[in-house]
Parts: sequence; structure tokens; C-alpha cells
Amino acid sequence: MQFSFRSGAARPLALAAVSLSFGALALGACNKGGGGDFAKTKSGIEYKIFKSVNGKYEPRVVTGNEDPTYKSRQGQVMAAHVEYRSSGDSVLMKSRERQFGVPVRVTLQPITPKEMGIEPEAFALLQPGDSGVFRFNADTLYKRNARILAPAALKRKGNFLVMTVKAVGVQTREAAMAEAVADQQKMQTEQQRQLRTYAAGQDKKDDVILQEYLKKNNLTATKTTPSGVRIIVTQPGTGANAKPGQTVSVTYRGTLLDGKEFDSSAKQGGKPFDFPLGRGQVITGWDDALQQLNKGSKATILIPSSLAYGKDGRLPVIPANSPLRFDIELVDVK
Repeated sequence: MQFSFRSGAARPLALAAVSLSFGALALGACNKGGGGDFAKTKSGIEYKIFKSVNGKYEPRVVTGNEDPTYKSRQGQVMAAHVEYRSSGDSVLMKSRERQFGVPVRVTLQPITPKEMGIEPEAFALLQPGDSGVFRFNADTLYKRNARILAPAALKRKGNFLVMTVKAVGVQTREAAMAEAVADQQKMQTEQQRQLRTYAAGQDKKDDVILQEYLKKNNLTATKTTPSGVRIIVTQPGTGANAKPGQTVSVTYRGTLLDGKEFDSSAKQGGKPFDFPLGRGQVITGWDDALQQLNKGSKATILIPSSLAYGKDGRLPVIPANSPLRFDIELVDVK
């Protein structure tokens, strides 16, 4: 679920997600959208805004639909951490997590009638350093952002959504663009670090699972790649092993370790699947395994989850953190 609004040259800016650290003030209760002490704009946004004074947060009341100082910030870019929750307090988005600690950036522009009562107006109420809690009518937000009514499941405990924002600061557009380049590299580095850390821990669990699977099914791995893919060759092929850059043709049947099939060549019309090897067009486990096989080989390959679909899985057919089994034939190497 993503809410977007105007940014720059009419390009949508999607708000991603984060858990916000607002300090020790009473924002814990505010995050849940409860209480009767929300102020309200003429357009219907319910809000609580807190400013930092000597290291403490104090409520700040805004009169009218728009902060009177907002015009001085128009055209600039606000850096912020954002979180959305349902009326039942379920977290829908956390930009700090999704952006690996890097704030989202929102171009502050004049508020048009279409943007009253939704996020752009809410950002207009904030000054640098503020923390805000905003409660929106869920149907209004969905209609204006997604052109649909809010799902019934989100409205069981009230027809509203809560957005919490920590306004980190405001910059000129030029400064924001320059900083965004460095932030992008920071995000990529942190993402890779987290993935490596996660994979290292999960690989240990998968290693135990795959060893138990081999023993239970009376299988012996012919080869194990450095990345941990087990290969059980059931029919040797001929010629040299396939190499990165070559196009390989493969028939396959993919199952979970409990035997449930999630995909196969038969389901795709029975024809071999062609792709360039080692170019990242398939899961890493396939790229690794097929470089150990030659034309005509048949094999069972067991792939750790980090080399398949990882912690996200491929729902609904492949759960998170699922090691996979493929029975394959390397039909041709071109």
C-alpha cells in the first residue's frame, strides 16, 4: 500500500516506511490514533503537532488550514520519516525500515483544493524539527490516492488511517538532490549489509534442513557449490560444463521440500526454458547449479532460501525462507 502525491515536475513521490523515534513524549498513544485531543483543520484532517523546545516536545497549535509560515518553504524539500497505521493500529508502512534509515523527501508546493484533507496539506502544517500525528478519513485517502474505497479489513475499528511524521529538516531543491545521491549509495550499502547478515544466519538454518532432507530421502549430493547448493546428478551429460554467457535450455519441476509443486515446464506448455546463464535472469541457485552441469545432464538441485526467494518468498505459493528442490534436465547449451 503506497500513498503518493505531487513532487517536482508532477512526478509522484511514494511515501515509503519507517518506525519513527519521536522521543519520550506521549506520541506512543498518539500513534494509535486514540484520544480526543486532536485539533482539526477546516478540510477535516485531525492532527497533533509537537515542537521541540530545549530537548522536550510541546504541543503546537496551527490556526486555519495551513501553517502561515508555509509559503516561505514552498519550493523547498522536506526530509521526513513517515509511518502509516490502520485504525486498528496495524503498521502499514515504515519508511525508516524500507529506506534503511534514510528519510523520504517531499517537495513542498502550493496546496490545491484537490490536496486539501490529505498528506500534502498535513506536510504543510509541519515546520523543521516538528513531530506530527495525523488522522485521515480512510475512504477519502483511498479515493484520492488509489481511486477506490478503503478495504473493509482496514476499517473494522474505525474508518480512519493514522500517519506519523518526523520532519527532519527542509532544504533547497539543489541541496536535496545532491544529498539524495549520497543517500542512495548509503541505502544500497546498508541493504547489502543487512542482506548478507540475514543470509548468513538463515543459511545455517537451511544447511541443517537440507542435510536432514538428504538423509531422510536417502540422497547423496554429487556436488555442493561454495554457496551451498546441493546437486544430485541422476544422469550424466556430455561435453564441457555450461559457462556464464551461454544460453541454456532447461526443463524443470520445482517443489517445496514437503513435495508441493509450485512450478514446472509442464505448467508452462512443456517447452524448455531458455535463458543466458550467469546474468541474473533466474534465481541465484540456478545460476550456480547449472554451471556445474553439462548438456544432457539430469539432476536434483537443493537450493538454500537465500539463493531462491529469500525472506519475502513468492506468496502465496512459496513461503518466506523456503529452501527449494528442482528436478531439472539441461537439454541444450548454445
